[in-house]
Amino acid sequence: SENGFSLLEAMVAIVILLVVLLSVFSVFTYSVIYNTGNNIRSQSLSVLQREIELVRSYKFTPTVTDSELTGGVKAAKNATSADGTSFKVEVTIDDDPLTAGTQTDSVKSIKEITIKVTPTNKVDSWQTAVATEVVLRRVRGN
Repeated sequence: SENGFSLLEAMVAIVILLVVLLSVFSVFTYSVIYNTGNNIRSQSLSVLQREIELVRSYKFTPTVTDSELTGGVKAAKNATSADGTSFKVEVTIDDDPLTAGTQTDSVKSIKEITIKVTPTNKVDSWQTAVATEVVLRRVRGN
């Protein structure tokens, strides 16, 4: 009886080790892709928050309505997040949210504002293609 491993036992151990390492590598790759998607969504929310604060800063009073709050679909614009990711920002202002479609009526006292932020740099990952959207309503204030 000799001590030690035979060549066959060593080969089986190496194959088992390779299978384990490949499964760990695939989990690692999945987590990197998933984290990239989370980063894009986080940056998208940051751009969305900035746009919401901008829209909330516009005047909408009985005597003054900023021109940026006129009803309709606004021209899409590009925005860049803190890490340099580019996004397309689309704003739609509906002057009568109780009626279907986008209405334009400057005498209405309520507006429904939809802001949609979509990443412009497409990556082959489903996590990065998700648009972020918010709908808010404003009423005339003093």
